[in-house]
Amino acid sequence: MLKGIDAVFKEGKTNMIIGGSGSGKTVLMKCIVGLMEPDGGTILYDGRDFTNMHPKVKRETRQEIGMLFQYAALFDSMTVEDNVAFPLRLFTKQTPKEIKDRVDFCLDRVNLEKVNNLYPDEISGGMRKRVGIARAIALNPKYLFCDEPNSGLDPQTSIVIDELIKEITEDFGTTTIINTHDMNSVLEHGEYIIYLYKGTKHWEGTKEEIRNADNEELKEFIYAAQFAKEHHIALLQANKKG
Repeated sequence: MLKGIDAVFKEGKTNMIIGGSGSGKTVLMKCIVGLMEPDGGTILYDGRDFTNMHPKVKRETRQEIGMLFQYAALFDSMTVEDNVAFPLRLFTKQTPKEIKDRVDFCLDRVNLEKVNNLYPDEISGGMRKRVGIARAIALNPKYLFCDEPNSGLDPQTSIVIDELIKEITEDFGTTTIINTHDMNSVLEHGEYIIYLYKGTKHWEGTKEEIRNADNEELKEFIYAAQFAKEHHIALLQANKKG
């Protein structure tokens, strides 16, 4: 349960929501994008009351939102091209050629070539994440939400995804909000960070400020997250040697 969370995400910046399992990160993001209805409070997009919008206006506002789901959530029965084209066919009146051109642009932007006709199960996990990003930016969104973008990825691929999201944020002036427990991502790219603890906002600040934060729960979370990451890397290296 979320309780009394207030936050103003920075426009055109990389915003991070961090916290342990069960802290409320995913619930908060689902409320912000309209996948869940909060019991109270208000969600504003540039001063527009998203919570109480007329359904037609809310649908229009949702077209300004791109979403990268935790496991990419691609349609297995569709090719890569059709996955990226899906929101364009659903929300626009573009011609088939315009859609194809936009799909090609988005795939090129995430450094994917010659995969248009492949299916999700024919590409790697990292490539699926990049296809998910391509689909998320297909409508040229003003807001980009990413739920655990590094989940299930090896450290090297995680860095590639982090850099890609950063580049898109900077190149298009996107307001990006990321749910993550990857402290490497937070310390490298967190321009505004909120830390959730038991459903409440327990701390907020920047990547510079978080290093010296005087918050015991946050310190414990950072230590545990970094230890888990180092342990994961050690296991990967051991498996490669074996």
